[in-house]
Amino acid sequence: MMIQGKYINLSYLENMSGGSPSLVKEMVEIFIEQVPEFTTEMKEFFKKGDYQSLGLLAHKAKSSVAIMGMDDLAQSLKDLELLAKENKDVESYPGYIESFEKSCIEAVKELKEIIGNL
Repeated sequence: MMIQGKYINLSYLENMSGGSPSLVKEMVEIFIEQVPEFTTEMKEFFKKGDYQSLGLLAHKAKSSVAIMGMDDLAQSLKDLELLAKENKDVESYPGYIESFEKSCIEAVKELKEIIGNL
């Protein structure tokens, strides 16, 4: 089973889980729970000017989106991670955070539909 949408591609997750639908579903559910937490924390760290924590969180979020096959977003988070750790181009951070939030909202819609069919 090849699970792919506009925003997500679960082939890595399928390979990693040995094609177990229950494991895929569990990983997807964890991701769906994490997204709002990541988004809220990113906004809070930015507002506080805590760019070091923002960089660490971008790193953590990058792993989660990569597992869901969101390669472009993973690259974007890597860029944010590196910038934030060095306090560079601070004015670009809100764009990265907004892009993360929008992409994840769409990905979650796709993922909920997919796990509903597993």
